[in-house]
Amino acid sequence: MSFETMTEAQRDALNLEYRARLTIPDADRFLERAAKRSALAREELACRLDVPYGDSVKQTLDIFPAAQPGAPVFFYIHGGYWYQLDKRIYSEVAGPMVAAGAAAVLPNYDLCPDVTIPEIVDQIRHAVVWAREHVAEYNGDPDRIHVSGHSAGGHLTGMMMATDWSDRFGLPADLIKGAAPISGLFDVEPHRHTNLQPVIRLTRETATANSPQHLPLHFRGSAICAVGGGETASFRRQSKDFAEKCRALGLACEYVEVEDDHHFAVTDRLADPDHSLTRSIKALMGL
Repeated sequence: MSFETMTEAQRDALNLEYRARLTIPDADRFLERAAKRSALAREELACRLDVPYGDSVKQTLDIFPAAQPGAPVFFYIHGGYWYQLDKRIYSEVAGPMVAAGAAAVLPNYDLCPDVTIPEIVDQIRHAVVWAREHVAEYNGDPDRIHVSGHSAGGHLTGMMMATDWSDRFGLPADLIKGAAPISGLFDVEPHRHTNLQPVIRLTRETATANSPQHLPLHFRGSAICAVGGGETASFRRQSKDFAEKCRALGLACEYVEVEDDHHFAVTDRLADPDHSLTRSIKALMGL
């Protein structure tokens, strides 16, 4: 099917495949509960909030230090289709990681339509560079950074895997040691044809340049591509295709369908230290 010649019915079907809120009527309830758990996590855990890494108001990070120096770093990028949500909804993911001995870093970024997706990608790159330069102040090991994220955050994780850190920033090529994109959007061309296009404003060129499925990967670590088993066929296909791309490049990459979880349920798993997805990510980090 050509996106350019889609009928109205096909366009409606594409929106149902990718706009999770259209098929999950209680999505807001999941986000509200996550926000409450995350507020409690910020009360219970040592943390530094809203630390600037860039010039704009939203270019800040929340940092949850490790108890001991030399800890692996869990760098988690929130989703929201590049135009909504906030890092503070997901502070809860830091709890299991800190308890296991890691430091956690959660960045915010400017949102569409105030900025473009390429600008968001660049902001997250600079947030990773900030973590490399400063995370030792919070007991994190700058040589043990692991990147994860959900939905648009999964896309941004993929873009970090496609970043040439040596050429762009003069940093080690293996800056990122592990990656765990969850429900990621690795080919963003379809989203140019959904009803989000007036907000995200992708062009054919920017979609191509920001689709990690079609870019060289400079990442050389191990990865987990996870997706809810109850998500749409398109979400599951995108994660499976990206996992296959990673394996074709000789990377150790596990593809995981998480039970029958839908798009908003799967992120809840990261607050459970004993859930198999959380345990797999901790093992990826050597914990």
